[in-house]
Amino acid sequence: MKICSKCGLTKPLDMFYKMKGMRDGHRNECKACNLAAKHERYLQDPEREIARVKKWQQENAEKLNAYRREMRLRPETKRRERAGHLKRKFGLSLEQYDEMLAAQHGGCAICGDAPEANVSLHIDHDHDTGAVRGLLCFSCNGGLGQFKEQPDLIRAAAAYLDGHEPGVAEEIELARARARLLIPAGPSFAARH
Repeated sequence: MKICSKCGLTKPLDMFYKMKGMRDGHRNECKACNLAAKHERYLQDPEREIARVKKWQQENAEKLNAYRREMRLRPETKRRERAGHLKRKFGLSLEQYDEMLAAQHGGCAICGDAPEANVSLHIDHDHDTGAVRGLLCFSCNGGLGQFKEQPDLIRAAAAYLDGHEPGVAEEIELARARARLLIPAGPSFAARH
């Protein structure tokens, strides 16, 4: 236990930053008071404080990089970064992601394959509206992208694989015509060669 020199409260030692040269090895002000003073200095002159931090980072680049590498390996850091990504990009929480995965029986919405350990499924979303549609494995997500997310093209591909059933040729030609409307016209292969 130690008394903070700023607020006068008695707190456990883990509430004080460590500091070599002090009798007990800890600073005299508690972490809360230390952070409040830093915040006040920042508010008074933000440019000076930013320059001070940048200078320290440049002078201690190896130490800083080692610390960052160590932090990135921690499971709680990975989870926090994943949560931030989901919230920023898709407006989802980790809990919502987990609920979606459970609703899909723990696997891809298309093929049903479960993700490998420490791998997340891709968030499939409408690129025009941003609306989330489901969770897909890498292959299925990539497949939708290769087919330009056009249901007609995907149906035509499925029909093609089914062995050219009667009427499939017309479906394929219709899908190709629709795809040509979506893809800007460029020089034909014959014109380029």
